[in-house]
Amino acid sequence: MGKHVLLIEDEPNIIEAISFILSRDGWKVDTHSNGHDAVGVVHDKAPDMIILDVMLPGKNGFEILRELRAAPQTADLPVLMLTARGQLKDREMAEKYGASQFMTKPFSNAEVLAAVRALVAK
Repeated sequence: MGKHVLLIEDEPNIIEAISFILSRDGWKVDTHSNGHDAVGVVHDKAPDMIILDVMLPGKNGFEILRELRAAPQTADLPVLMLTARGQLKDREMAEKYGASQFMTKPFSNAEVLAAVRALVAK
């Protein structure tokens, strides 16, 4: 089972919380906080999975996800989308662009950990 996750998130509190719970569980966690060059960072870091925020500076998570799914090397990479906006249309867009799972903020530490473990185990 892979143990490397890339967290693309711009809120320091969420970065700190997710990094802490995953590191404590034995994961290597890389973080990135803007959408401008996120796709390039994914290719450089080659993580086992991505946790991707929807609202990012420069480029939103849906655009990033669409680019990742279009590239052969990241087409099947597990992506957990996070958003503070849990409206149905956000869920539908995440599904349309190929998110592996969708989670709304706030979330519990246990929810994030269970989702990450399940997505990498698939």
